[in-house]
Amino acid sequence: MDIARRAAALLVLPLLAACGATEAEAGGDLTKVTFNLAWFPQGSLGGVFAAIDQGYYKEEGLSVEPVRGYGGTRTVNEIDQGQFDYGYADPISVILNRAKKGGTVMVGALNTVWPGGLCYDAGKRTVDDLAGLKGLVLGGGSTSPIQSLLPVWLARNGLPADHIKIIKMDPAVIDSALVQGKIDLSDCWAGSNRATVLDLAKKAGKQIKWLDYRDHNLDMYGNGIVTSADRLQKDPEQVRKFLRATYKGYAYMKANPDEVVGIIAKKYPEMNREVLASQVGDMNTLIGDGKGLFDEARMKSTAEIIGTAFKVDVPATDVYTNDYLK
Repeated sequence: MDIARRAAALLVLPLLAACGATEAEAGGDLTKVTFNLAWFPQGSLGGVFAAIDQGYYKEEGLSVEPVRGYGGTRTVNEIDQGQFDYGYADPISVILNRAKKGGTVMVGALNTVWPGGLCYDAGKRTVDDLAGLKGLVLGGGSTSPIQSLLPVWLARNGLPADHIKIIKMDPAVIDSALVQGKIDLSDCWAGSNRATVLDLAKKAGKQIKWLDYRDHNLDMYGNGIVTSADRLQKDPEQVRKFLRATYKGYAYMKANPDEVVGIIAKKYPEMNREVLASQVGDMNTLIGDGKGLFDEARMKSTAEIIGTAFKVDVPATDVYTNDYLK
């Protein structure tokens, strides 16, 4: 997200509060819960906004307030501390929280495959395989997991750690830096900033292509729904209700992508509809069958890759559960 977009997105904050307050006021006897978005509102969270708009949470006796977040790690830690009830977060953040004796758990998959990739200017270079990345400069967010994952990913593909040079950058400038030719590659994510990169490139008359990590020996889950072990113990039925409504919202988004873009844009009119549509389209692919269930072998692979990258040892069985989707 470039600086201008980031500044515009800040206007979302009052609207987020208004969204939650409106549903709560209409709810009466509804149980109010908070959902940390991990970042600004975007198309990948369309299922949550659809569930609010269509009254699916209300049908379950819940009033859901979406709140902007400040990255997956902070989101998970704030859930662990009881500041939020649920959130959109990745297995890396949960594993790191667990490694520090935290108690967060993934209770439903959303990004059933790792959504990250390497974006590049197709007008400047052709990248047919990983060999074509040699010597290129990648701009990665200063706190992005790719800072630790990239060397592991390269090793899994038989390549040295210096095959790609990675530099730490402010996430606010990475997208524009790629389009302006200041870096060769950008850390871009389906359902999130990749849509922004494509929008910026279109306006600049450039063509962006990408290479997905998952197509080259990175078999991992991405973001899903996270809550605390404490909540699972104290109110398991609420977790089931939240998940039922949320996945119903994502099913609605898959069947009605244009309508859900409209739902989000109506709440946040400063957002770019083309970017939202791209994010929603990405998410409808990432979510797979939309049932949210984790595969045991793939979660084990996810935990092993993260353990190697971040030098921690957390069993996959501590990271997730399918029990509340049944």
